[in-house]
Amino acid sequence: MFPEFFETPLTVSIVGRAIEDGRLRVETADLREYGRGMYRQVDDAPFGGGPGMVLMVGPLEDALAPFEDAHRVLLTPTGEPLDQATLDRWATLDHLVLVCGRYEGVDERVAEHLISEEVSLGDFVLAGGEAAALAIVEGVARLLPGALGNDESTTSESFRDGLLEEPHYTRPSDHHGWGVPEVLLSGDHARIEAWRREEREKRTRARRPDLWERENG
Repeated sequence: MFPEFFETPLTVSIVGRAIEDGRLRVETADLREYGRGMYRQVDDAPFGGGPGMVLMVGPLEDALAPFEDAHRVLLTPTGEPLDQATLDRWATLDHLVLVCGRYEGVDERVAEHLISEEVSLGDFVLAGGEAAALAIVEGVARLLPGALGNDESTTSESFRDGLLEEPHYTRPSDHHGWGVPEVLLSGDHARIEAWRREEREKRTRARRPDLWERENG
C-alpha cells in the first residue's frame, strides 16, 4: 500500500551497500496499480460485518502473478514467529516476495492459494507489514556473502547456538569507575571463551527461559 515507506531505508547501512554492490536487489510494487475501478480500490468491508477494511484477493492475485515461482511470504500477526533459522533459509533463495498486510488484514484466500508461508514479527500488532518487511530485508541482507566486513560476524551472534549473545565491552576499560570484567583484559583466550560461554548461558536462562528450555529441556 505504501511503497514510499522503503525509499530511505533501502539506501543506508548494510542494505544500501549490498544493493549498491549488486549483492541484493529490492523492488517494491504499489498495490494501487492493481486496484479495481476508477478509484483503484484495493480494500473492502469484511463479510459478516466488523471493524476495519480487508485487502481484496483480486488486486493481490494480480500483483503476485509475475512471481508464481518465487517464495511468497505474507506478513501477518497470525503467522509463524520469525526466527533466525527462517532468515538463514530465506538468504539462500534467489527470489523472495514479501506481502505486506494493511488495515484489518488480508482476504484469507490470499493465504490459502497464493502464499508459500505466513510469518509474524512478534506478538504485537503494527499498522501494516512494511516495518516487518524492512526487518526481513535487513536480516537477509546481512547474511549474504560479503555483505558484512567480516562474514564470521554472523556465526557468533545471538540465536546461533540457541543462546543469546554475551555482553560486549570496548575502550576505555574504566569509565566513571564502571569497569570491564578482568578476564577480557587478561589475553587468555581459553578463559575468555569460557567466560563468554558462561555469560551466554546465564543471560539466556535469565532473559529467555523459553529458549533455554527449548534447547536444554
